[in-house]
Amino acid sequence: MTSKERLTKVLNGEIPDHVPVAPDTSNMIPARLVGKPFWEIYLYQDPPIWKAYIDCVKHFGFDSLMDGYAPILFEDLGELDNTRHEVIIYKDSRRIVTQKYRMKDGRKEWEPYVTVYYDDNPPTAGLNPHALGFSMIPDTYEEVEDRKEWPQGEELLRLVKQEMGDHGLVGVWCGTTKLLNNERDIYDYYDNPGKYRKKSEELHAYFIRRFDKLMSLDTKPDFICVGGSGTFIHQTPQIFRELALPIIKDITRRAKKHGIPTHIHSCGPERELVRIAAEETDLTVIDPLEPPPMGDCDLKEIKRLYGDRLVLKGNLHTTEVMLKGSVRDVVEASKRAIDDAALGGKFILSTGDQCGRDTPDENIFAMIETAKTYGKYKHG
Repeated sequence: MTSKERLTKVLNGEIPDHVPVAPDTSNMIPARLVGKPFWEIYLYQDPPIWKAYIDCVKHFGFDSLMDGYAPILFEDLGELDNTRHEVIIYKDSRRIVTQKYRMKDGRKEWEPYVTVYYDDNPPTAGLNPHALGFSMIPDTYEEVEDRKEWPQGEELLRLVKQEMGDHGLVGVWCGTTKLLNNERDIYDYYDNPGKYRKKSEELHAYFIRRFDKLMSLDTKPDFICVGGSGTFIHQTPQIFRELALPIIKDITRRAKKHGIPTHIHSCGPERELVRIAAEETDLTVIDPLEPPPMGDCDLKEIKRLYGDRLVLKGNLHTTEVMLKGSVRDVVEASKRAIDDAALGGKFILSTGDQCGRDTPDENIFAMIETAKTYGKYKHG
């Protein structure tokens, strides 16, 4: 059974040959495996992170549920902004700092934030220039040269699916579980709640248009990504219900009618989100079900309560087990997760959020091998 077949069976509620295994290696490990400074991937797109990720999947040989890592954007939806121009305002051997501007009335209008691209970590965006010792308007800058160009829209989706092949399923983003993303948003919401209700309504309408666009393509995504990292980090469950839940309910309902699975990724506290998704939406699969202290999920309990309604994906601890643990620790944790959640199917062995950059390769291989052997179904 191929990875694509195995995952499809599980998402359909059927029993595969063995428990699918999909450690979260979204960014840091793929970038490390490329062997270049990380800014080559994120700034110069050589290769882009989606290509590095697929190469990582093939390197380790796991079952990929590719959660929206490729930016599938469409000009007719206004998603391709060619008016913003990114330039380098500082660089040394460890980092490259960029800032964007757009032309307005013949003058450069600079964005009030910068992005830092590192040599050994993914970039950090949305930083205040003053906090880094830069002026709001740079004195000098240089162009970003030799950035590799890639297709857009359906052409890019077709390329990504070709690259993935039978190694897994490709998801495309359409929806969100969060409208508040930082401390500024929290204060702003309580000062201006009507502003965020309007934003929710506008996003809802936009996601419906985007969903209809995706369903009109000849090359369609294998599943729809509707999540947002850290849903309950900057939002209360009440705010989530008010602003984001109507979007999730609508998009998952529409996707179900089209026979397209839906997926939520939301690191951090997630137990209440699992309950709401299981009881009030048509969601297919949810991850990463992080255990304490980063999250609040007990996999065995989640399986008992909601395993008949949701495909569960998780939840080996990414630091204590995957990063700092031994191969034996990984094998034992993998077996425990399989014991807790694999009965009856609807389970994908994964990690509690993204594996760190320096996670030993042997730990990832051990997790994969345990799923193939210990996670084998007798009547798959």
